Amino acid sequence: MNHVLIIGFVWPEPNSSAAGSRMLQLIHMFLKQGHKVTFASPATDSEHMINLEKIGVTKTSISVNSSSFDHFIKDLQPAIVMFDRFMMEEQFGWRVTKHAPNSIKILNTEDLHCLRKSRQESLKKNKTFKTEELFNNDITKREIASIYRCDLSLIISDFEMKLLEEVFGINKQLLHYLPFLLDPINSNTKSDWPSFEHRKHFITIGNFKHEPNWKSVLYLKETIWPLIKQKLPDTEMHIYGAYPPAKAIQLNNPQDGFYIKGRAHNASEVMKNARVCLAPLQFGAGIKGKLAEAMLCGTPSITTTIGAEGMLHEDSDWNGFVTDDPITFAKAAVRLYSDHHLWSQSQQNGIEIINTRFQKESFESKYNERLKTIANTLEVHRKYNFIGNMLQYHTLRSTEYMSRWIEEKNK
Repeated sequence: MNHVLIIGFVWPEPNSSAAGSRMLQLIHMFLKQGHKVTFASPATDSEHMINLEKIGVTKTSISVNSSSFDHFIKDLQPAIVMFDRFMMEEQFGWRVTKHAPNSIKILNTEDLHCLRKSRQESLKKNKTFKTEELFNNDITKREIASIYRCDLSLIISDFEMKLLEEVFGINKQLLHYLPFLLDPINSNTKSDWPSFEHRKHFITIGNFKHEPNWKSVLYLKETIWPLIKQKLPDTEMHIYGAYPPAKAIQLNNPQDGFYIKGRAHNASEVMKNARVCLAPLQFGAGIKGKLAEAMLCGTPSITTTIGAEGMLHEDSDWNGFVTDDPITFAKAAVRLYSDHHLWSQSQQNGIEIINTRFQKESFESKYNERLKTIANTLEVHRKYNFIGNMLQYHTLRSTEYMSRWIEEKNK
């Protein structure tokens, strides 16, 4: 039984965010293969974090800029170390390399932070995003360097795989496509879904700490919802999401049918009872958990091209509509909400997407085979990653001495 150490940016909250759900999928995948899993994080405990011990995972708190981690990793000597997002690799990667050099280093990107950040900057400047803008972003340099320093990086979106290979020229041997790992939708699943007639209102859901979600809610409130409400005066817009700030709660307006509901105790339940999911995301990256959740609950959706990114083949039909124009978006929402036949066909499209794009068993099998190959050829695998070796050489010196300086200063 191999020991897997996951270094988390935060403690997993699967009921709060797609990132939390994704991490839980990865943990279960390792446990399924018989690995012993330790989850360590420098984050403070949160009220809604999952009980890791209950699912057989050892929970450990660690500190940044502290040699205490050196002793911890020396004693543990895990076969695999997974960094949850590039910031954790920057902080702890050099220590793992120095004190557990034979550990396979895996970067779980979650999504490409540099892509999300660059798109956000373009939106602020009211201009169309172009891939060239990635090169002007410091986060891009940090994230790509982190990918090179690791033995393998997990990429959740095929769009991002293509971007890394074609724009940045990263060798595919350092990348592995691993989207959401979902169970297929079958007849038993469908039998649990409320019918068209038994559903009502619109829904969106998403952690408010995630900036794309907050901007999406604002866009709904100010631009899209008034257009929908004009045509469907008896409908309501229900906004669910963990950690709503005061500025979000202030948007609650029953008179306009716009409700800020806050955290959903059961995301699947509220999604299943809604008729249509709206996700007018204007920037972001990765795969959108709210849209996958909608499909898993038989709820058609309307989103933008960024919202559907990484979830749709060119020759496939969406679980509703994809549009970037707010007027077209509102018209599509009214039509989808009112047309039973169109709604049912959209629901079926969502089933097809889940059952063809996110086959849990298939992706788990390919991932485990990839890990075995790397484990058996680790020395050669690293030898041909010259850029990674070069970055590791300099990082071990610059990052190490900066971290040690901070540690001494803190004393």
